[in-house]
This record gives sequence, C-alpha cells and structure tokens, in this order.
Amino acid sequence: MISALIAICGFVFIQFFAPNIQTLQVAYILCGFPWGVFQTVTTTYAAEVCPIALRAYLTTYVNLCWVIGQVIASGVLRGMLSVENEWAYKAPYAIQWFWPVPIMIGVFFAPESPWWLVRRGRTDAAAAAIDRLVSKTNHNFSTEQKVAMMIHTNEMERKISEGTSYFDCFKGTELRRTEIVSVVWSMQALCGSALMGYSTYFYQQAGLATNQSFNFSLIQYALGAFGTVFSWLLMTYCGRRTLYMYGMAVMFVLLLIIGFVSLAPESNAGASWAIGSMLLVFTLVYDCTVGPVCYSLVAEIPSTRLRSKSIVLARNVYNIGCIFNAIITPYMLNPTAWNWKGKTAFFWAGINAILIVWTFFRLPEPKGLAYSELNVLFERKVGARKFRTIAVDPFNGVKSDLDAPKAEVEMVEYVK
Repeated sequence: MISALIAICGFVFIQFFAPNIQTLQVAYILCGFPWGVFQTVTTTYAAEVCPIALRAYLTTYVNLCWVIGQVIASGVLRGMLSVENEWAYKAPYAIQWFWPVPIMIGVFFAPESPWWLVRRGRTDAAAAAIDRLVSKTNHNFSTEQKVAMMIHTNEMERKISEGTSYFDCFKGTELRRTEIVSVVWSMQALCGSALMGYSTYFYQQAGLATNQSFNFSLIQYALGAFGTVFSWLLMTYCGRRTLYMYGMAVMFVLLLIIGFVSLAPESNAGASWAIGSMLLVFTLVYDCTVGPVCYSLVAEIPSTRLRSKSIVLARNVYNIGCIFNAIITPYMLNPTAWNWKGKTAFFWAGINAILIVWTFFRLPEPKGLAYSELNVLFERKVGARKFRTIAVDPFNGVKSDLDAPKAEVEMVEYVK
C-alpha cells in the first residue's frame, strides 16, 4: 500500500505537467497500477481486521471514500468553470497530491492483517496484531481463542482447497464464491450507474444548462455520501441480500420513470427537471444499497485463503463492466450518435431486470456469519435462499436439516 501511494505521487506529476494528450494517456495508464492496489487491498484489509459486528461498516466505508472523492472532484470542476487558463485542468490533478502523505502515515502505523499472518504460520505475530486491534479494557476477549479459531478456519479451507493460486478460485466450491463476488461487483457497473458517472453530460442532454448540470452533479454526490452513511443504519436491521434485492428493484422502477419521462417533447422544461430529480433519487437509492453493500459482500463471501485473489478477479470483472460503460454510454447520450438521451434508461432497466433475477436465485445472506460458518455452508452446497435458515457448527458442520431455524452460534466476538 505504501509503495502504491508513493507511485501515485510520481504519476500525478506526469498528469500535471503533461504537454500533450499522448503523455496524459501514458500517465493514466501508469496510475492504473496503484489504483488497482487501492481498489482491492483496502477491501481485503477491512474484512480481515474487523470483528463480525463491525465488518459491514468498515467494508462499506470504502464506498463512502469513493463518494467523498466524487464530491471533491465535482466541487473542484464546478469551481473551475469560470477559469479560462491552464489551471482549469491542472488544479483537479494537483488536488491528488494532498492525500498520499497523511494516508501513508496511517498505513505505516496500522497493524498487519492477523489472517495474513496466520496463513503464513506466524501465529505469535498474529496474536500481537490482534492485541493492537482490541481494546485493552476488554477483559472478556481471548486472543488465544481468536487465533485458534483463525487457525481452525485456515486448516478447514486448506482441506477443501489445497492451493491458493488464481486457478483455485475456479475449482470446487470456490467457483461458486468467485461467481458471486464477480457478479455482485459487476452489478455496480451494470445497474444503470453509468448515468451517474456521465451525469453532468446526461443533465445537459436532458435540457439543463451547464452550470445547473454541475450543480446537480454536486448535489448527486453529496446525496451519495448521505446514502452510504444511512446504509449503515439499514444494515443493522436488514441483510445484505435484502438490501441488494430491494435496491435493484427500486432502481429498476426509477430507470423506467426516467425513460418514460424522456419521451416528452424537448421543449418541455419540466420533463428535464423531472429527469434530473429522478437521477438524484436513483443516486440516493444506489448509495443506500448496491453501492456500499457490494463492498461488504465481496469481502465476506470469499474464503480467507483466497480472499485477496477473489477480490482482484471480481474487481477486474467490474472494470470490464466500466470499460463497457465507457464505450457504449457516450454513443447512447451523444446527439450526433445514437441520441437516446433519457431513453438510455430503458436499456439499463433491462439489464437491471436480469440482475434482479440472478440476485434472487444466487446471492446468499452472509450477515452475522463467521468465515468458518460460511465455509461449512458453501462446502455443503446450501442454496442461496437457505443460508439464514440453517444451524451451523463451525467445528462439526451442519447441525440440523435445511428447514431448521437458525440457531445461535457458540462463537462470540466482543466489540468495544
């Protein structure tokens, strides 16, 4: 992580001083390497240092960081609208130099992942890392028991899958896990969020003035930040699967509304404002559900031994979806190309409908389950809709039939 932060500082120099578009393109390609580290290592680390009770909050905080960055970027671009010199494009690049140093200091003092240490046989170091993560006043917590559970979980996964290569992500029960995290993350790109990414241009094509379009984008990302924080409250009472299902369903309806409103004549100013308002609501729903919950799911579903590799694969599937968006969305919105404008929402509504069906049949509910329990459920090939209706003993496997109520698990993680 520290190496990636140092690298991004250097690559931003190339962006800032680029004399032509070719150099700027090279800078973006180079920035892709540290960006890849930030996109994957952060989620993996968050999943491995948190107890079950806090796991969802820290993993979904990754989404909040993305949204905060979008708010800052949108605000800077809005502020540069009246600037007509080279600083109109250099200032947004320069802002990136502010973050690496303070983040680097935090990373330097952060403890190593205890799961990573256990997988390498460094149990004493893992115990020391856990002690740093747990409150000194929490006398009910046993470091030895926690390390023992980690060792047991690691050995259980080792028996199921000996290897830890990328090929092992496609073998046995790992294939199902890889499918889930890959589709879950690709849903972020394919649920219609492309309209948010191109929101400023979309607002303009819908009939809003340039300054109003930037104002709407700024409000949109601010709502996204609020939505992520609100999702923490929702996840206290609702499962990840539930939030994903209802989030996708509501976004499907909103996309249909945007599409039908766009059928109004271009002279109808009210329709333009209605489309803009619906996209704001879409952003709020997205960042209450699919946006943040995705990070919780991709961190919880993979096995601990293959988590980092599963997340890398899933993120690459997401990136492929983003490339698809980057290619096709401009054609949809551009008046000199397909000129779909607001009717683009119909296309994404169709994709959304397919993903809702997949979610219903394939997405399990990991809320409240330890990694060892998830291992048992996947090993026994329990159906996605039955993950919350079966009692699990992490040491002896399934304790009851699939119709039995979910029993309390005799493993407690104390949080203070």
